[in-house]
Amino acid sequence: MGTSGSGKTTLARQISHQLDIPHIELDAIHHQPNWTPMSAPDFQAAVAEQIAGDAWVVDGNYRGKLGDLVWQRADTVAWFDLPRSLVMRQIVRRTVGRFLTGRELWNGNRERLANMLSLDPQRSVIMWAWTTHAKNRSGYLAAQSDPAYQHLTFVRLGSHRAAAAFLGGLSPSQ
Repeated sequence: MGTSGSGKTTLARQISHQLDIPHIELDAIHHQPNWTPMSAPDFQAAVAEQIAGDAWVVDGNYRGKLGDLVWQRADTVAWFDLPRSLVMRQIVRRTVGRFLTGRELWNGNRERLANMLSLDPQRSVIMWAWTTHAKNRSGYLAAQSDPAYQHLTFVRLGSHRAAAAFLGGLSPSQ
């Protein structure tokens, strides 16, 4: 988990590789062609199918659409809690880079200049990261002490160094 641009997909890919388990990128499921969002029931069904196995790593922030679907089956939540200033540097660099290279993200979607420059968080992932950073932090802090999630181990990663140490401590037997 983590604010958009925090590095959660990169970390999830590293965890997936290190533990030799499937990586499930929620953005790749949710964002259909032309950035059309998948409906909540279809999204829930698609994700439920993906997490039916015994081991996996999921990255994404879709608890609004998925509820506790993923967290009910998870045992650990790795929360990339980087400072807002660092997240903003990372997401601007990533978004501009994707735009300049024309890199396809998912289902034919690419970064659009109009979205990148928009001040509307529903259009601009940069503005989305800015406006959701504090809300995400307070939500994840609250979740750590919520009895509904007592079965989860929360690992709060406040830096890239902490993420590297966490990754270094993982082994396939865990």
